Amino acid sequence: MLFHSTAFLFAFLPIVLSGYYLLSRFGHRGPVLWLLAASLGFYAWWDWRYLAVLLPSIGFNYGAGELMARARGAERKRLLQLGVAGNLAALGYFKYSAFAVSAVNGLAGSALPVPDIGLPLGISFFTFTQIAYLVDVHAGTVRDRDPVSYGLFVTYFPHLIAGPILHHAEMMPQFRDPKAGRLDPALFREGFLLLLLGLFKKTVLADTLADLAGPAFDAAPSLSFVEAWSASLAYTFQLYFDFSGYSDMAVALGLMMNIRLPLNFNSPYRALDIQDFWQRWHMTLSRFLRDYLYVPLGGNRLGAARTLINLYLVFLLGGLWHGAGWTFVAWGAMHGAAMVVHRLWRRAGLVLPPPLAWLATFLFVDAAWVMFRAASLDDAVKVYKGMIGLGGFKLPSQILALVPSLNAMFDGVGVLAWVGGGTVMGLVEAALLIFSAMAIVLYPRNTWAVIKSRRATWLAAAAFPLILQAVLFRQAASPFLYFRF
Repeated sequence: MLFHSTAFLFAFLPIVLSGYYLLSRFGHRGPVLWLLAASLGFYAWWDWRYLAVLLPSIGFNYGAGELMARARGAERKRLLQLGVAGNLAALGYFKYSAFAVSAVNGLAGSALPVPDIGLPLGISFFTFTQIAYLVDVHAGTVRDRDPVSYGLFVTYFPHLIAGPILHHAEMMPQFRDPKAGRLDPALFREGFLLLLLGLFKKTVLADTLADLAGPAFDAAPSLSFVEAWSASLAYTFQLYFDFSGYSDMAVALGLMMNIRLPLNFNSPYRALDIQDFWQRWHMTLSRFLRDYLYVPLGGNRLGAARTLINLYLVFLLGGLWHGAGWTFVAWGAMHGAAMVVHRLWRRAGLVLPPPLAWLATFLFVDAAWVMFRAASLDDAVKVYKGMIGLGGFKLPSQILALVPSLNAMFDGVGVLAWVGGGTVMGLVEAALLIFSAMAIVLYPRNTWAVIKSRRATWLAAAAFPLILQAVLFRQAASPFLYFRF
């Protein structure tokens, strides 16, 4: 489902906005209570049972923050340690216990029962958000500790299930600002345009690319060179438009309520090195890992060797944060190693020409996403083998028909024949889809520049019926990929 379903956008959202604007006439307390109730309702709509995880988490962290604010010295530090440990224990139980037991069984040859525990929606995001809050309370930077506003800070529905990861200080003033609940036509227009762009990216681009990538990763026993690269690139762009679309929609919903969420996505596939990539991709996660993990580990203050170790550990743990599985550990290790190589490369004073720097960065990111997407290490190896040619260099039959002399060198296969053994997407369609995605990613202005253009209003008015049709046509649209983290 898309933001649970299209019903959210066309029924729930107008109700939320109407109540928000109406209550804002009577002070800031009413809109805060209204948004808190709406956010809890939004979360419960997915699965009301997980309120039994979310609400105690909010109560625990708010209580720990209050105790810490009143404590001093060593007691204050102990409370922080207990608060962080409590959050990590809950996250570990729900997200990592099954993986841990499976790993023990695999390494020790034991047969311990693997727990079947459902993963509460957005648990990684609301856990990290509240860990940051506790650290900020300990540092003495939290001034507003109103319990209702705190509840909204954690549950505010545009960011609750897939980010951005927020700082308490950047939201509290906005919730208390008397202007927050007033309709700002300019911001509403920008938010509405951004919402349409996010919808288009998800329902038209990302989900179409998923039709190309999914079967190759999940069903094909082996992949040829063309098939493997088609699958890896399709997923690379699927994830881009999926997460970019969600990030646009989250910020858009805030703008429509005169609330600004931090930028979380900034054309990351235009990056010229891996550090630049992480300054553009999931920017608030990068900020969190820097401020609350890399710096406490010592950052770059403890010498060159320790700096490289810290970089590697941060990205290794960042990979594990994304998912409980060896593929995510391997993905994090790949990015950690890339950051170490980048740091050493820069220290040596080596520089690549921008086109080569971009190509090297993009190809690495694409290769790493294979591990991120694969359901198992074996599935990832299958794709990698195809990408380096170990699965053969079979060409689609359309190419062989155009150039008959190639038949002596290559076997003909059905176009992207792994898809159920048939031809679901032709070679021309697949190539156009991938190259169009590449062009959209690299060439146009990003969405922030687009929504500032007055001409975008007329473009959106013309495109809205098409976007609406696409959204309604895909009633079975898959959830945003970051929902499962």
